[in-house]
Amino acid sequence: MRVLIVDDHPMVIEGCRGMLSGQKDIDVHEAHNADEALEKYASIAPDVIVLDINLPGVSGFELLRLLLKRNPNAKIIVFTMNDDPVFAARAIERGARGYLAKSEDPKVFIKAIRSVGAGERYLSGNLALKLAFADQSLTRNPLDALNSREIEILRNLANGKDMTEIAHILKVSYKTVANNCILLKRKLGARSKADLLRIAVENKVAMKLV
Repeated sequence: MRVLIVDDHPMVIEGCRGMLSGQKDIDVHEAHNADEALEKYASIAPDVIVLDINLPGVSGFELLRLLLKRNPNAKIIVFTMNDDPVFAARAIERGARGYLAKSEDPKVFIKAIRSVGAGERYLSGNLALKLAFADQSLTRNPLDALNSREIEILRNLANGKDMTEIAHILKVSYKTVANNCILLKRKLGARSKADLLRIAVENKVAMKLV
């Protein structure tokens, strides 16, 4: 079985290689961004793709779309730090066959790859439980969890404003904007300002009125 790991962190890829090192029938390949992933997909035709959401340039959700456009039957597992059931639901709705948090036990990682490789779908028990008892609809936009100030800050970021300009527009301190950006990253599973911008663009937040 050929498995393609798509992640921009070398330590994560090495960790995945380590978890799969004892699986003699699994051949591990790697890509660090969307372009590399698409090239590798064309050249090696992996049986399973393990895909991080937060990638440089093109987001994991967009890469998921591009891969499924090439092959609607592609077997893709979203592998991320974010264990929010809303994000899991988004990934599944967009065609992922599995969703797995990076905090899971290595045995679960191997089980997920084998299950998806065999044509099944996979969610860890903890995540499946969260989905089953989630208060929100599975189709809920993740931005619904944000308050009005957070939406306004995200909207201004999407419109090209920096934090100093946003502080002036909202008549608050720079520190307030910076703290809100930290909270935004936590709520949206973003690692950087670039991730926040991608999420804003994906959800057309620049067009939202608050």
